[in-house]
Amino acid sequence: MSEAVRQERVDTVSLGGRALELLDHAVEAMGGQRRDGQQEMVRRVVAAIESGDHLLVQAGTGTGKSLAYLIPLIVHALESEKPSVVATATLALQAQIVGRDVPRLLAAIGPLLPRPIDVALVKGRSNYVCKHKLGGGFPTEESTEGALFSLGEDTSVVHLPGAKAGPSSAMGREVVRLREWAEETATGDRDELTPGVTDKAWRQVSVTSMECLGAQKCPLAEVCFSELARARGGQADIVVTNHAMLAISAFEGIAVLPDYDIVVIDEAHELQDRVTGAVTGQLSVQMVQVAASSARKHTGISVEALHAAATALDFAFAGTPTGLLPNGLGAEHTAAVEQVRDAARVALSDSKPEGNAAADGGRSIARSRLNLVFDLCERLLDARDAREVVWTSRQGTFTPGRGYQKADDAEPPVINIAPLSVAGKLREGLFADHTVVLTSATLAIGDSFTPTAGGLGLLGANAPAWTGADVGSPFDYTKQGMLYVAAHLQKPGFGTSPEQLAELAALITAAGGGTLALFSSRRAAEDAAEKLRKSLSVKILCQGDSSMAALIKEFAEEADTCLFGTMSLWQGVDVQGASCRLVVIDRIPFPRPDDPLVTARARAVAQNGGDGFIAVSATHAAVRLAQGVGRLIRSSTDRGVVAVLDSRLANAGYGGFLRAALPPFWSTRDRSVALAALQRLSGR
Repeated sequence: MSEAVRQERVDTVSLGGRALELLDHAVEAMGGQRRDGQQEMVRRVVAAIESGDHLLVQAGTGTGKSLAYLIPLIVHALESEKPSVVATATLALQAQIVGRDVPRLLAAIGPLLPRPIDVALVKGRSNYVCKHKLGGGFPTEESTEGALFSLGEDTSVVHLPGAKAGPSSAMGREVVRLREWAEETATGDRDELTPGVTDKAWRQVSVTSMECLGAQKCPLAEVCFSELARARGGQADIVVTNHAMLAISAFEGIAVLPDYDIVVIDEAHELQDRVTGAVTGQLSVQMVQVAASSARKHTGISVEALHAAATALDFAFAGTPTGLLPNGLGAEHTAAVEQVRDAARVALSDSKPEGNAAADGGRSIARSRLNLVFDLCERLLDARDAREVVWTSRQGTFTPGRGYQKADDAEPPVINIAPLSVAGKLREGLFADHTVVLTSATLAIGDSFTPTAGGLGLLGANAPAWTGADVGSPFDYTKQGMLYVAAHLQKPGFGTSPEQLAELAALITAAGGGTLALFSSRRAAEDAAEKLRKSLSVKILCQGDSSMAALIKEFAEEADTCLFGTMSLWQGVDVQGASCRLVVIDRIPFPRPDDPLVTARARAVAQNGGDGFIAVSATHAAVRLAQGVGRLIRSSTDRGVVAVLDSRLANAGYGGFLRAALPPFWSTRDRSVALAALQRLSGR
């Protein structure tokens, strides 16, 4: 097709028509199957782009939702002067979109487009190597985490006869490899380093956004990997990023992303939690002390007032119980936080560089720490007026043979602060100026998008216009899967009960392995694996035995192997076929009952006349449960059983609310029916 003909076709065919034509061509070229749900999602995304109304679209597993939103964005890019953004919650999906979905799609439809489409990946600054830090532009810190070769307890360099000198510690060798890789890489992106390195090693060659000197002051700004990535994003048609970057853009107003008009938020069921996590702040006595020491070392100012303020903060919070501060800071707390704020303000004033002094990495680090302390104090003091939640936390200890011991309330706490709701900020910073498409396999509970929409700021007075659509799934869940609820078991208590373990053992035996067992805690997974390895003949892998990728690969390749794990597996496993014929969930994934933020949000709902438990805890559990159950059927040929070992799903009054979020499996409470089905699946 000639360039002129292609351009004429772009000009004369509607956005929706072009998108559906490209979808048909892509599916055929990529050897896929046409799916009604995928076509419907394309139509819905196109309608949102054309109308400007926001869209919540639930697309079940197997729909092919990535293509269904990428193609409309590509067609839109041919006409728009602004880029579009795709934001994901996880690095895995980011890598899938940039490394697999986009290249395959563009290879399929590229000849039909009037010009090439440019897709760029933009991450937070700490994901890239800092060339200025590598070149010595930032000082070596006193702590082991800040030094390039004062690494852990092993700070020596080995000189063996006939051998090359080099660092003797494992992290030292990692840093050497990082420095060598930094000379070769074109992007400086940590995810392109294979094999990877520890977080501690990576911190030796990267900086946070607060530590960065900035493009105006850094002498290496023109070759900075992070700045180059953002520049590419500004010129791209589509920018792929993450929920945290969206949060920074929406809450802080910082230009971490280019000016865009359309944003597609994939894994949107995670958005509220990811945004909350990105804007949660923490202040501690140790932070104030480190900021003081850093300021003294790198700026030479007096920090006596800061150390005194840290002591006052320690004294004020000593004995304050761990958990929610329902009325915010008390009088003694407030006085101590004000003292820290005032000392930080003076230190910031005293540490300003003189005149047009050259960029100083040490001063930048020190002042960034002072700024963080000051900002957190201001935020804590304004918490009540800003409707923010304040709570204290302490790190307990785990001792072999004794288990987990909670920290004593006399220990210095971490003071946490987070928004009671992110809805208002998202409405102002995200939905007000952009067209937003939110998509996931689990956005609705039953037929209702209201719980999700409410948490994101799309309900209430002056809420923006939006529509919700469930485009379904290509799978026949009633024929492909069974939901078994062990209604005869007692309500779960602390840990995994002997009765639950016996039920799990019977299910695995009937299935002959091929089991993905999902637990509410790492300890529960490890305990179950340890005990069942002694009584069952099948191989049982457990999260922590190896890297997650290696465990999933082994589980997928060995049809009778079992894999035990926690929440991170609930959304990270995509294993098709007989290797995953049984998914077991130990309990309904409610948030912790003592979670301060959950408690505060539930109370706020109740004060406004709503049901705090259903609106917060049950809604959270419903979405997470649906994600876990969704691990079973990943293709049209999969068959299997989901077993939930929590009788509350069958017997509690809220059980129906939770079940409404799940795929429409054929369901039973009859143990013998479930065991017989698993025996048939295993060929026994």
